Amino acid sequence: MAEKNALFEYPSDRLAGVINDVGFRCTACAKCCTRAFNGHVFLLDRDVTAVRAVDSHALEPAPDPEFCDQNGTFYVSGYALRVREDTEGSCWFLEKGRCRIYDRRFAICRIYPYMLHREPDEQGNVDWRQISGLDKHGEYGAAIPDDECITLARETLEYEHAFLDHQIGFLECMQEWFTRHRLRHVQKIYDERMRQYRKGASITVMVYTGGHFEKCQLCIGSAPPQT
Repeated sequence: MAEKNALFEYPSDRLAGVINDVGFRCTACAKCCTRAFNGHVFLLDRDVTAVRAVDSHALEPAPDPEFCDQNGTFYVSGYALRVREDTEGSCWFLEKGRCRIYDRRFAICRIYPYMLHREPDEQGNVDWRQISGLDKHGEYGAAIPDDECITLARETLEYEHAFLDHQIGFLECMQEWFTRHRLRHVQKIYDERMRQYRKGASITVMVYTGGHFEKCQLCIGSAPPQT
């Protein structure tokens, strides 16, 4: 909640000023659409609904589940966009260097590379981070109209608020689920099952979405069928 309160207090015009100073313009290099460059694309619930309307196979549980119970079942806070099994880990919707659904792209894709959350830098100093991949992709120093900067700042703040609400909801659901089913997180089982998974074993992952958990059977190289 402290992070959420801090986010509420962050002035949108300050972020708009950062956006104006940075002057980022997309050059369609598609770097941000690969896991090699940008990790995974976490989806808000509304984006999960949109993906399912286009291609349900484009969903996969977000990597690095947060919890594992004593029975070996994993729990993760949401879905991510599936990536292809190429060298870069290209987004499922990336085709010949272009997004197949650009006009319907998701919240995080629309605001990228802008962000607004606190995290440590390489020296461990915790501060607000507003730009991802600075000077590593796209064009910088472009003239961005003031109204566009304000719109981007507002959309970025909206996404970050929605993301925090999602994470809080996940933790509250976890607490209720574990209490009701008499479960507990066991790190030793987590580590053991992850080693088995990396060797090709199937794992059960409970994915938090829409205020509840969905069960997926997951193994490397397969789309996650839901049960």
